[in-house]
Amino acid sequence: MTNSQRPYGNSRTPLPPAQSPADGVPSPRTNSKEDDRPAPSGRQRDAFFDNAKYLAIVLVAVGHAWEPLKGDSRVLEAAYSVVYAFHMPAFIIISGYFSRSFDMRSDRLRRLITGVVVPYVVFETAYPLFKRFVDGDPQQEISLLDPWYLTWFLVALFVWRLTTPIWKLVRHPLPLALGIAMLASVSPEIGNDLDLQRVLQFLPYFVLGLCLRPEHFHLVRRRSVRIAAVPVFATALVASWLAVPRLSAAWFYHRDSAQELGGPWWAGPVMVLATFGCSLLLTACFFAWVPGRRTWFTALGAGTLYGYLLHGFAVKGGDYQGWFEPAALHTPLGAVVVTVLAAVMVTALCSGPVRRVFRCVVEPRMEWAFRRDAAEPAREPGRAQARRPREKVSA
Repeated sequence: MTNSQRPYGNSRTPLPPAQSPADGVPSPRTNSKEDDRPAPSGRQRDAFFDNAKYLAIVLVAVGHAWEPLKGDSRVLEAAYSVVYAFHMPAFIIISGYFSRSFDMRSDRLRRLITGVVVPYVVFETAYPLFKRFVDGDPQQEISLLDPWYLTWFLVALFVWRLTTPIWKLVRHPLPLALGIAMLASVSPEIGNDLDLQRVLQFLPYFVLGLCLRPEHFHLVRRRSVRIAAVPVFATALVASWLAVPRLSAAWFYHRDSAQELGGPWWAGPVMVLATFGCSLLLTACFFAWVPGRRTWFTALGAGTLYGYLLHGFAVKGGDYQGWFEPAALHTPLGAVVVTVLAAVMVTALCSGPVRRVFRCVVEPRMEWAFRRDAAEPAREPGRAQARRPREKVSA
């Protein structure tokens, strides 16, 4: 957010406008050839948000790596529940924040197709094929209507982005989004198509991001909030440890209705509000700890979509091949080793070389697939002038 470590004080630097390059996709394409190079004037990437996205994607990968191990450790299961309470909400809030300028303009719709729809089709096909060959399951179906593993986020992002103009139009968007999420939590008939339960139950976090302003991020990054975040996280871990035998972490997945989780119908709305409050509190504490200056991992924040989509192959491949079965990994030291390996793996997957290799399927240009927008040169006069041949001066 700011280049200064002090969120308030004599040298506070304002946040960039909402039209930042990060346009709602976890790892957006900038105007430069390489994502980690400086963007043109007026569109400079903000270090805080890149740092936040990188740290969030590390937690996503670590959480997935903990999943095969958490059943053997109550402490690990408590930490897993705490991480799941805020890592995706943080990711989604950032996506919503940078979607504030989204409209149905043709260039933004093209980016939505190339940066969300195309990767969804590619990876929704690749993951079942991976399971067929690596897990020896030739019966694994390929279905674009049933998001597999982590591809649900792309479906959700597509729906949320398309509805952004509506949320910008209504008077009270966040209460309306919470109402929709609560209704979804008592509607098991929604089914699994396009993972609509997650789309609807995670919707309030995206709408919250749309409602946020730069000053809200400054508020959570004050020194007092950073200090308060320590006991808040400690309390959350203790509460999660106590709740392990009584409360399923599936409530934080927002994947099922209350009835499907074995609860009464009224538990759905109650848990939507309760988890929203918990997630919001922990997300604020997470943002309070994110550095605002450029760090060694800031540039990796431009590649979080790559880390998100690719790390699942390593995690699932390890699960299929029995890599998580050795008893040594089901110990405190083994959990630490798995955590470090997961963090290193996703860090490598966010790096520049990996992005260059997989850009053709994660962020394809696809100019050949779209008609030329006649209004685009008018929106970018500098680029249009650069392309226009220099006129000859007659004598």
